[in-house]
This record gives sequence, structure tokens and C-alpha cells, in this order.
Amino acid sequence: MNKDKRLEIFKRLAEAIPEPVTELNYNSTFELLIAVVLSAQATDKGVNKATAKLFPIANTPQAILDLGEEGLKTYIKTIGLFNSKAANIIKLCRKLLDDFQEEVPQTRTELESLAGVGRKTANVILNTAFGQPVMAVDTHIFRVSNRTKIAPGKNVLEVEAKLDNNVPKEYKQDAHHLLILHGRYTCIARKPRCGSCVIEDLCEFKDKVYAT
Repeated sequence: MNKDKRLEIFKRLAEAIPEPVTELNYNSTFELLIAVVLSAQATDKGVNKATAKLFPIANTPQAILDLGEEGLKTYIKTIGLFNSKAANIIKLCRKLLDDFQEEVPQTRTELESLAGVGRKTANVILNTAFGQPVMAVDTHIFRVSNRTKIAPGKNVLEVEAKLDNNVPKEYKQDAHHLLILHGRYTCIARKPRCGSCVIEDLCEFKDKVYAT
């Protein structure tokens, strides 16, 4: 796929998705961090239901520590892997208090030092909270990048590197959410909605699906 085609793809996606933002609900960087940690192998909708009850009660590191691990579980028990996530969030909150004056750090290395925070989660925070043009490759972005051939790769690091090199500069900040939302609602996993896709003629996927 050449540079001009990629530029046109992101231009069309930006026109079709005028507000490319996360669908997780949050009111602070800390709330976003907790929501993203909870969202691993879970839906944003499911996370939002849980945090709608949790955040009014506890939305700071100290408040969550005051809940304790068992108390936290009562709010997030509807989310997959809630036991391990609760344990990680408690450790994460303790480290924010001990090492970062309760503030969410703004570097990838520091973010990845927090329990439950890997490269993808760190990149989401850097992009969404701190406005850095980095690529957090989730399952949607991995699928769309490979299927369309925007940035094919065998693993998430390969796809991230290719996106970082190939996404047009003017769309880099929003590319993460443009690709996620396109993958979530149009280029879906089992049966992509090619007939209603704004980049159908530019996409290099060989097995396009059209409604009959």
C-alpha cells in the first residue's frame, strides 16, 4: 500500500468519524487509567457499567486503597478477570501514592512500572490523556491494519512500528481511535461490513463481504 492511498484512507476515516475519542467514561486521568486497566479482555460498555458505580465512591488512589481489594471486587465483579484486576489496581494505587504523589506518570517506562499496565495500556494513556501521537494496538487495530494492509504485521509490535512509520503525520494523534472505532463498527471480526465501508475501494482485503 502506498503513501497516497494511506493518506486518503485516513482522510475518509476522519470525515466519517468526526469525534474519534474513547468510549470509556472518565473524568480524570486516574479514572481513565483504571478504566483502561479494567478494559483488558472486556467491553467498554461493561467497564462503564462498573465504573459508573465505582467512581462516585472511589476515584483517587487513596480512596480505592481505602476500599481494599475485597471492597473493590464488589464493584468490578461483573468484569472478566476481576480478581487479578483488583489485585493489580490495589498495587497500582499504592505505587502512585508511594512514588508519584498520586499523579499518573507521563512516560511509558513509568506507566509500565504500574501493576496491570503493559505497553498497550501505557500507549492508550499517553495518547488519550497526554496527547502523544502513539499507537496502542488492540485486537481491533491489529485486525484492521492487517486486513486493509495499512500496516500488516505478525504481532502487535510489528503493527505498531508500521503504523508509527506510515500513518500520515496530520492523522497520527487520532489514528488510534479512528482505527478502533472503524474496527468496532464496520470492519468487524467475523463479517466485515464492506458494503457500507467508506474505504472499501481503497482497502486491499481480498475476501470482501457484501450483503446479498
